[in-house]
Amino acid sequence: MSVDLATVKRVARLARIAVTEDEANRMVGELNGIIDFVEQLSEVDVAGVEPMTSVMPMEMRLRADVVTDGNKADEIVANAPATDRNFFMVPKVVE
Repeated sequence: MSVDLATVKRVARLARIAVTEDEANRMVGELNGIIDFVEQLSEVDVAGVEPMTSVMPMEMRLRADVVTDGNKADEIVANAPATDRNFFMVPKVVE
């Protein structure tokens, strides 16, 4: 896969980034270099390698997986313009 000038300009337009012609030409080479490097990484044999969360082995700190409201309902809706029993009130947008 390679990137051409039209693709760079299209991505810049979609990202709403102003890019001059010289910058776009320079980015073609830079992006193609990045893509080539990523393609090299896909050639590495990682069969049998376990995924890691850290370079150093460590125990993950876990918390209980329980659903709560955080006991902060009043604080959460405190700045809302309109509330009803700790629910946000918004204008109706769908008929």
